[in-house]
Amino acid sequence: MDYTSMATIIESNNSTGSSIFSLIMWAALLLANWFLFEKAGEPGWYSVIPFFSIYKMFEIVYGNGWKALLLLVPLLNIVLGVAFAFRYAQVYGQNIIWGFIMLFFPNVATLYLAFGPAKYTGPVYSFL
Repeated sequence: MDYTSMATIIESNNSTGSSIFSLIMWAALLLANWFLFEKAGEPGWYSVIPFFSIYKMFEIVYGNGWKALLLLVPLLNIVLGVAFAFRYAQVYGQNIIWGFIMLFFPNVATLYLAFGPAKYTGPVYSFL
């Protein structure tokens, strides 16, 4: 019995299903980020441009997009990433619980913030 061809069939079936799921999740998160940008008063297509979207996300959260450059500093980027998750939830009117959800389950939190009752409240002016 040739096990290599059987393994190839199993892998090809699994990879097709996971590829379709990944494509659906990618499209849902793209749309969610588009809506989050529009909730913040920015054009939604800003969320599609790779590095500019990160700059605009920091501008939405902190009021200053140049803080995104701090992501290039080792170890500070980890601290900033954790703080960003909590601030991101805060600027959309959510509490600390949603900050933890944003930290550990960012895709779920992004979908909730975009399609749920969250409203943009304005940037948080703090260092981190």
